Amino acid sequence: MHFSQRGAHVAVLDNGSKRAWERELGVEPLVAIRSLDERVHIWQEISGRSIELFEGDLTDADFVHATLESFRPDTIVHYGEQPSAPYSMIDVRHATFTQANNVVGTLNLLFAMRDLTPDSHLVKLGTMGEYGTPDIDIEEGYLTVDHNGRSHTFLYPKTPGSMYHLSKVHDSHNMHFACRVWGLRATDLNQGVVYGLETEETVLDPRLVTSFHYDEVFGTALNRFCVQAVAGEPITVYGGGGQTRGYLNIRDTLACVALAVDNPAERGKMRVFNQFTETFTVLDLAERVREAAAQLGIAATVVHAENPRFEAEEHYYNPKHSGLVDLGLEPHLLSQELIDTMLQRIVDHRARIRPGSLVMNILWTPQPATGPTAGS
Repeated sequence: MHFSQRGAHVAVLDNGSKRAWERELGVEPLVAIRSLDERVHIWQEISGRSIELFEGDLTDADFVHATLESFRPDTIVHYGEQPSAPYSMIDVRHATFTQANNVVGTLNLLFAMRDLTPDSHLVKLGTMGEYGTPDIDIEEGYLTVDHNGRSHTFLYPKTPGSMYHLSKVHDSHNMHFACRVWGLRATDLNQGVVYGLETEETVLDPRLVTSFHYDEVFGTALNRFCVQAVAGEPITVYGGGGQTRGYLNIRDTLACVALAVDNPAERGKMRVFNQFTETFTVLDLAERVREAAAQLGIAATVVHAENPRFEAEEHYYNPKHSGLVDLGLEPHLLSQELIDTMLQRIVDHRARIRPGSLVMNILWTPQPATGPTAGS
């Protein structure tokens, strides 16, 4: 909708898989989301602009080839992947599905671009989670190494924290190969954690509301904390709460994508932007939600829960993120007013909260076996 509003001829490729994953796990957004067909028709009704719809699976190479042959895009914005770290860690089936779905889908797209639209610019959603939390500064995508009197620039080394994040690392390497060897152009947007409720387009009609997930699988920490406060559940911080991550407002997410589209990468180059605007620890966010809830008369408590993930809870974290600012990004920083607005919106939809989805106990490492040991 954002690019359609700007006057671009837009097509959407989707197969509804996110809704299927939600049904599988018994979770849903806080506010019901209309079908893609309905949203496309509503958008045309209120804006007068049409969006072309292609229904199919990116892992089907023939479908991807036929779509690009039909539409011939100047720019491809690729968000079409399984987006959840916890989902990828449920078991071997979910791990292999995540990697196959994400990596094969992106490979099919790269091959179709090579054969049909080699001058198209691919803008791909990556994640800051690819880097992990190294004990050195995180550069924007690349690191120059001086070794034994010689120097070379490499893709920044990655220590991802889940099978999902690993799939994104594989995507980055495949994109880099396609640009280096086939002369394609791409921008890898290593996005932080997104928060917020609305964009300039979704506020035009309540039927276009954006997805607000709060569950452990597809939700984010800030969303989950706000819903826990409204639901009267403890705000659960994993471990000590010192885990530091980059965050950005959903409005800035769209602004970053637009800046990447308006300033395409050069042929033969994969450009990388670290897409976030500020960093917080998990405990910082929990306390900010607790304080905002108190201002609204909601008595919320913060508790420390056993961490189901394998991650450092206290660590150095200094990622660079100047590229998008240099292109003109003007960040919307997290404010207490925004948290207040989120809490008030959640109160309006309190009846749809499913408390059982807030903590689903998906473990990164299996519990040790109990009972008699072999030979006892």
